[in-house]
Amino acid sequence: MLAEWAVSLMESLGGVGAAVVVGLDNLFPPIPSELVLPLAGFSASKGVFSLPAALFWTTLGSVAGAVIVYLAGMLLGRTRTRALVARIPLVRVTDFDKTEAWFTRHGTKAVFLGRMIPLFRSFISLPAGVERMNFPKFLVLTTLGSLIWNTVFVVAGYQLGENWHRVESYAGVFQKLVIAAVALALTLFVVTRLRHRGKGDPESTEVLPRISR
Repeated sequence: MLAEWAVSLMESLGGVGAAVVVGLDNLFPPIPSELVLPLAGFSASKGVFSLPAALFWTTLGSVAGAVIVYLAGMLLGRTRTRALVARIPLVRVTDFDKTEAWFTRHGTKAVFLGRMIPLFRSFISLPAGVERMNFPKFLVLTTLGSLIWNTVFVVAGYQLGENWHRVESYAGVFQKLVIAAVALALTLFVVTRLRHRGKGDPESTEVLPRISR
């Protein structure tokens, strides 16, 4: 069972084990972060490591996994990346295509926001690598997005202790809230630009200007 294996690894390797488990979420998307992150919080509540250490190691694992995926996209290119994704069990090529389209439309913002949406958080580094997004910028946005996402679930698992599994049942609700927030932000952006354009704003020659990568 995944939960038992993850807890055992954390108890054996401490923070490094937590980093490995969370890093695998990026390399193998079917491993749900909504499950492994609360386990890290649960392990911290048992004294395997401290809560700050749990946040540090899980975020380090997330970033390390994302960097590996970024480099894979950069080295393989789009065609070979899609072919590789097609071979991953329980993953569809359309998952990559949707993530790529989102990255193309929203640029660097997609990297930050994508770290807080299940499945997208695993794939968003691929198009970033394929498009050779500025690496320092990628690293900063990935770290910030991962830290926010990890903190929510690690702290929840820490607070719930033995009842850490209850966190997973609320993950879907959290995911919908994040997606709704992103949709609202984009809507407000478009409405604002349209209003400026209607007023003859000289700087608003495009409704949705190209976002730098």
